[in-house]
Amino acid sequence: MRNIVQASWLTEHLQDPNLVVADCRFALGQPLSGRADYDREHLPGAVYFDLDRQLSAPVTEHGGRHPLPDLNAFAAVLSEAGIGPSTTVVAYDDQGGAMASRLWWLLRYVGHEQVYLLDGGFSAWKAAGYPVTSEATAPRAASEVYPVQPQAAMLLRVEDIRARLGRPGVTLIDSREAPRYRGEVEPIDAKAGHIPGAKNRFWKAALDEQGRWRDAAGQADRFRDLDPDGEIVVYCGSGVTACPNVLALEEAGFRNVKLYAGSWSDWISYADNPIATGDE
Repeated sequence: MRNIVQASWLTEHLQDPNLVVADCRFALGQPLSGRADYDREHLPGAVYFDLDRQLSAPVTEHGGRHPLPDLNAFAAVLSEAGIGPSTTVVAYDDQGGAMASRLWWLLRYVGHEQVYLLDGGFSAWKAAGYPVTSEATAPRAASEVYPVQPQAAMLLRVEDIRARLGRPGVTLIDSREAPRYRGEVEPIDAKAGHIPGAKNRFWKAALDEQGRWRDAAGQADRFRDLDPDGEIVVYCGSGVTACPNVLALEEAGFRNVKLYAGSWSDWISYADNPIATGDE
């Protein structure tokens, strides 16, 4: 697994001067809980990243519930956390990788390659008896602002999705739970359903029964019906839990995978965009 590291590896490298551990715990609907959890206990030396304040921009009419952050602001966040172009970053959360994958994707988007997820997250780390602390971390700021190099091919916006509806060779992947995809329930957004033509692949299927990441063969099995030479476009409710599916698709060997960052909450903010319900 090229994007996943085990707790045994991380504990051996915690003191590496070129390593930054990123705590990304966050609960939707409880925006202060992640920081409170971090203050209570976290991995030694870990720096906290807040989904709303640091990994997203303010919400506006369009762009979804978690718009991508301004890249200059994100570069400053990285530098303050001590992350430079050569830093190894290991991100974790306590939600199966949902939030940590957002940081993984953002770092990859700005051109950073050495970023990984901690398999099993905080719970697995603690259950294995590895150390935790409540001691505040004072990161050593990087000497210069992170030189972002946006990888434009990784990202799509609403106009790109409109242009791809029904296009041969393009597959849309909806990463939400099946009832939300089918439009049977919608606990968060103003409209229910999915983007026409999308296939449903709930992101949590990337994990096994123990909450660990499936290996490459297991991820490939989830997507065995997809064209390996086609373009895969992934979305979710707001562009966060789509990121674990992007990672899983990369593990499965797909090379042309893009994120619709605004996702469903952006799609429905345009009154004329079509909506589908049921299975496809």
